Amino acid sequence: MNILDKIVAQKQKEVTAAKDNVSIKELKYYRHFTAPTASIKEHLIKKSDFPVIAEFKRQSPSKGQIHANAKVEDIIPGYSEVGVAGISVLTDTQFFGGYNDDLSKARDLTDTPIIRKEFIIDPYQIYEAKAIGASAILLIAAILKKQQAAELAALANYLGLEVLMELHDESEATMINSYVDMVGINNRNLKTFEVDLQHAANMISLLPSHILPIAESGIHSADDFRFLRNAGFQGFLMGEYFMKHPDPAQVCANLKAEVIGKSVTRL
Repeated sequence: MNILDKIVAQKQKEVTAAKDNVSIKELKYYRHFTAPTASIKEHLIKKSDFPVIAEFKRQSPSKGQIHANAKVEDIIPGYSEVGVAGISVLTDTQFFGGYNDDLSKARDLTDTPIIRKEFIIDPYQIYEAKAIGASAILLIAAILKKQQAAELAALANYLGLEVLMELHDESEATMINSYVDMVGINNRNLKTFEVDLQHAANMISLLPSHILPIAESGIHSADDFRFLRNAGFQGFLMGEYFMKHPDPAQVCANLKAEVIGKSVTRL
């Protein structure tokens, strides 16, 4: 059983428990459920000089603890000050040290669009994403069947959420459907955890022209950023590079300054 299999098995248990605890009907009464959502895709296009989705995460299966005691209130406002196009918040607890409350707190601290980074396998999780304040959801092709992915993405669109679909290899390109707004190509091999930026550069040609391409994982410098942008990527989801430092937002600001060629002032 690989790490994805373990995560999905755990997620099935968690979703069952969550349904017993809070019904979909109850989720619809959450204060964020009826709130309007901003478009990450539009922000990425608008902020084309630095189209970064900055991630908040404390740990990962591949790296272990990254920023174990990170607090949303210490980091999210800084990301917003830097002017990122979007923010990604991990809500998986067992493997990534995240919580639904992290996303809800982040929503209250910024107007920047937020993607719920989660292992979504059930419609309930999409209602939950809307209820806790997400602007978009992540769908991971490797853990879904084609019809399942289409149904989940359609529900997300119906609820006013955008969809980022994550691909890991060429065979998963067939999972893209008309409800997907953005496609992320993960540079990390899920079996070996090795990172190869050329992998994303090779795969981008498989994406439909109307899909906004996003590079994920292993982006650790301005040179990496430029390499992937020259390959055609219009968005960059970055987490570990920022979060492994005491002040993630400052590292984000430094990268932006290097990429756009001028200093970035934080409030």
